[in-house]
Amino acid sequence: MLLQAQDITVRLGGVEVLSHVSMGVEAGEIVTVLGPNGSGKSTLLRAVLGMVPLSGGQVRRADGLRLGYVPQKLAIDPSLPMTVRRFLSLPRRVADAEAAQVLARVGMEAAGLRQIAALSGGQLQRVMLARALLGNPGLLVLDEPTQGLDQPGEAAFYTLIAEVRRDTGAGVLMVSHDLHVVMAASDRVICLNHHICCQGTPRVVSAAPEYRALFGLGTQGALALYQHRHDHSHDGTADHGAHDHAGHDHHAG
Repeated sequence: MLLQAQDITVRLGGVEVLSHVSMGVEAGEIVTVLGPNGSGKSTLLRAVLGMVPLSGGQVRRADGLRLGYVPQKLAIDPSLPMTVRRFLSLPRRVADAEAAQVLARVGMEAAGLRQIAALSGGQLQRVMLARALLGNPGLLVLDEPTQGLDQPGEAAFYTLIAEVRRDTGAGVLMVSHDLHVVMAASDRVICLNHHICCQGTPRVVSAAPEYRALFGLGTQGALALYQHRHDHSHDGTADHGAHDHAGHDHHAG
């Protein structure tokens, strides 16, 4: 196991954002976290990265595990004059050969001298992924890496992630909102709303009542997830870690 969260709870400003969450990522596995807005998805990633303090539980990482992180938003002003090559050397200077290697890995080999501000959304995401790949991480952590991309752009990015996993053997933990693509691109899916509502393989999760309530709406599935109220009072568990939600109200307004 590359990374394991055991019964973690996170409180921010007196509010319990994560409640007794347990999950893990194996080497070479793509795990995707889904959930409504404000459900604690980004907090979960920051918690396992050690960026927010835990109120309970613990996170274990494999010895010597290197992490690569793609945040939801670029931490620098993209309008600042800065080339892609310079961006790759923040905050640690990177040799030209290593920079060229990671840019080639994400299909951006000719982009080194281009300005960050001149990149399209999809190109910027690829450059951010290239930066995360520096140092050959054993685990990639991506927070909504396709936010703002159109559907072909999202599909292309997930294909790239799958190729990186295949070529490097790295595990991948990501938050996403594009459910249809995610279900095809993930080995395991976690549905989160401050606690884990269900988790398992895409086949198992897609058979769970709450998943069907969310995604039985055809192309509106992704929108439904964000508008869905996951108000649960759990009274038991089903197979594969999925809770039995019979009788719960599901609102996809």
